[in-house]
Amino acid sequence: MTQRDIFFVANEVNELGGVGRWQTQLAGLLAARGHRVTVVGITPANHPMDLGETPPFRTVTLYARRPPSRPRARRPLGSLDPAVRRHEAHMRAAASRLTGLFRAAAPGAMIVVPQVWAMEWVALADTAGHHVVGMTHESFDTSRKTSRFARVKRYFADVDRLLALTQEDADRWVGEGLNNMGFMPNPLPIAPGEPSPRTAKVVASVGRLSHEKGVDLLLDAWAQAVAKQPGWTLRIYGKGEAEDALRRQCAELGLEDSVDFAGQSDDVPGALRASSVFVQSSRGEGFPLVLLEAMATGVPCVAFDCAPGVREIVSHEADGLLARPGNTTELARHLVRLMSDERLRDELGEQALRSVRRFDPDTITRRWEELFDFLER
Repeated sequence: MTQRDIFFVANEVNELGGVGRWQTQLAGLLAARGHRVTVVGITPANHPMDLGETPPFRTVTLYARRPPSRPRARRPLGSLDPAVRRHEAHMRAAASRLTGLFRAAAPGAMIVVPQVWAMEWVALADTAGHHVVGMTHESFDTSRKTSRFARVKRYFADVDRLLALTQEDADRWVGEGLNNMGFMPNPLPIAPGEPSPRTAKVVASVGRLSHEKGVDLLLDAWAQAVAKQPGWTLRIYGKGEAEDALRRQCAELGLEDSVDFAGQSDDVPGALRASSVFVQSSRGEGFPLVLLEAMATGVPCVAFDCAPGVREIVSHEADGLLARPGNTTELARHLVRLMSDERLRDELGEQALRSVRRFDPDTITRRWEELFDFLER
């Protein structure tokens, strides 16, 4: 195995969330296999997660505070607008720090860029002698609804490889003219261990309380489900900007006695093992880590089939149940099936525990190393 210099260049080094957790895990896995890993953030994290006292990789942050957004050029000045020129000068200065890091690395280093905003700085740096691997950590359909869609096509068009999270999404990007596509699933973030006994009358939801995560839809579904299966509790783990509105919705639906806003959990596997069903009601997803975690604790999942990554992880009627996106009645019906049928919970939960092992971290890490070897040929 060739030991390499590997750089992750992302928006932040340690932002709390899916990309941050993925980056920290994969950087650690590659470092454990002898690679020299550096994680570079463009800006400090808004909601930092703890990397421990001595993470197995080096960390660098380019800016002391978040840089301002790119100004819109005023007509008729265009690119000669002084505000635009000052912004570009600041970007080039920060990118020169990246150039210094890359030039100090051994030839054939790998530069992994999991977010397109960070790629704007990498595009200004000198990456000569190294390979650049871009990533999009959201589904094609989610990206298409945002300004990131055009930027992915612009900034990742010439990287050595652009990775989606599933083959289905990779094929969609090829249809947009990106012929450097591949795909790479996320690794299982926890080792399968002692499974949940699946006896507590608790349905768990874990995620940021935001519009994208669809907890408002979940509350509508829960009102239908708990009416048919009284005595159960929906335990919502997470914090976010939508919390006040969700608490008001909960009160308006008369659900205060059956919904527990449990806040941010420092022990997600423990929270999942204390539940019997996991539910995800997102409007959009990439390759959700918490679905992997729930399955690794033997908890059957109910989710909106909102992205290829969701149906790549959960097989409907085999190891979980999928509802059409936004269909709260169907989501409620699936919840009731599991809440009312202990045998079905056990069957799907045990199969989930078996099937999730295909995302074993060692397997995914080897796939990354095989990709690096291929790019260097």
